[in-house]
Amino acid sequence: MDKSILTAPIFFEQNRVGRVYTGGALFADFFGDNSVDGFEPEEWVASSVKALNKISKGPKEGVSKIKGSDIYFDELLENNRSELLGSRNEFGVLTKVLDSAVRLPVQAHPNKEYSKKHLNSEYGKAESWIVLATRPDAAIYFGFNKEYDAKQLKAAVEQSKTDKSAMERLLNRIPVKAGDVFFVPAKMAHAIGVGCLILEIQEPTDFTIQPEYYCGDYLLDANEMYLGLDPDTAIDVFDFSYYGEKSIDMGRVTPIITADEKGVLSEDLITKQHTDCFGVKRYTLKKAELTLTHKPAVYVVTSGSGAVYCNGKKTELKQGDYFFLPFSANETKIKAAEGLTIVACLPPEK
Repeated sequence: MDKSILTAPIFFEQNRVGRVYTGGALFADFFGDNSVDGFEPEEWVASSVKALNKISKGPKEGVSKIKGSDIYFDELLENNRSELLGSRNEFGVLTKVLDSAVRLPVQAHPNKEYSKKHLNSEYGKAESWIVLATRPDAAIYFGFNKEYDAKQLKAAVEQSKTDKSAMERLLNRIPVKAGDVFFVPAKMAHAIGVGCLILEIQEPTDFTIQPEYYCGDYLLDANEMYLGLDPDTAIDVFDFSYYGEKSIDMGRVTPIITADEKGVLSEDLITKQHTDCFGVKRYTLKKAELTLTHKPAVYVVTSGSGAVYCNGKKTELKQGDYFFLPFSANETKIKAAEGLTIVACLPPEK
């Protein structure tokens, strides 16, 4: 392997992951490809995480492959940890782009404590969403719409066998548009609705408790609903104190402008105010250049075009491109053409 890969932005092959829900048509505009709705509605970005799928494409499904090679990112990390991560043992973040053509099941994700106790993992699944594009009438479901308890939730689960709207009636429905940002704390009841292209930054697991019988027309089995846990234990992942307007207020994020100079608008999206699990920043350039100071980090171009410069090499960038910037990367700059927006997905602060 050419060791110069460790001192510059690392690009990856396309990494579509299978799910039981359909989507992906909005990838066509975002990634500039020929995507249509199907059962690969998620692109896992610079991922070293394996997908938990009942029917898998292989043992590495979910793990990104380095562009132009047969090297998987988890192997590169294992063999070059200090160069890629510095003194970190793990990067600790998973980034995805997903597009939903159906409403996803009502669900919640574990926090770290729940994961340690029941799932043998140090990570839960707090996550954040940046809405990139929408189809007509796009919405998310976020927090219970009033105070419920486990008994009422279980009753709605049983009703969902024959009534596919039984579960969504428990949640707040929030119309969304491109540019909206949300933080989804662990244990919050939620569901992504029809027609949302979302950049999702989260803890690095595929843990989802989704106690609803159907995902679209697909009948979930018990393992897909409850991750192999007994239903009572699984239902404990829901925090019933997250309800009403306070849950919506908890989730909706107002970006904080940290600088606006020399043609670069810098914003904090997810900070320690929201979580200590990861951070998210956004930079919008107008015919300007920006030195990338966050490393290790994953960078995703969400609009516009330009180029990235490192080690005397220029690599063109367009909407939908992404890369991992190693800890040992030499000075790296991006320059916008007419304009470019890039999101930095950051590991937890040490």
